[in-house]
Amino acid sequence: MSHLFNIPTIITLSRILLIPVFILIATSDPLPGALVFAIASATDLLDGYLARRQKQITKLGILLDPLADKLLVISALIMLVDMGMVPAWIAIIIILREFLVTGLRIVALSRNIMIPAESGGKIKTVAQVSSILLLLVDRSSIGIDLYNPGIILLLIAMVIGVVSGMRYFVLFWRKI
Repeated sequence: MSHLFNIPTIITLSRILLIPVFILIATSDPLPGALVFAIASATDLLDGYLARRQKQITKLGILLDPLADKLLVISALIMLVDMGMVPAWIAIIIILREFLVTGLRIVALSRNIMIPAESGGKIKTVAQVSSILLLLVDRSSIGIDLYNPGIILLLIAMVIGVVSGMRYFVLFWRKI
């Protein structure tokens, strides 16, 4: 097996492969869809843990891991907008931030500038994943209204994301 395709990278790729499964399931039955989304989200913790523990951090992994996270979240947001659960403007701001930061990190890597994930970005990701899970579970008719907490958490994630995104750009400009 190539040093590019180690176990953490394969786990990251599995997160990407779970996206169509998640979309297919969640659009017809949100509760099992939430389970698939939770499993896919948990692979983010697992691949990062294994990469650090086994000292298998690669440039491919550094690029693929945040890309997989963003693809999963963006897919969920687009689906939730389509289902009428998330206002499009919230999704657009979050998606725009993700594209800008991902593009910035790719440019930075091409210049051998490492921009590590910062705490704001990690908090944003936890808030996004939690809000998406709340919104999906709310849609499953479990008898508990989770819509408002889900939207509030998504708004918090949006604000944290915008602030942390600005911090990435400031850090990048300081390093060049």
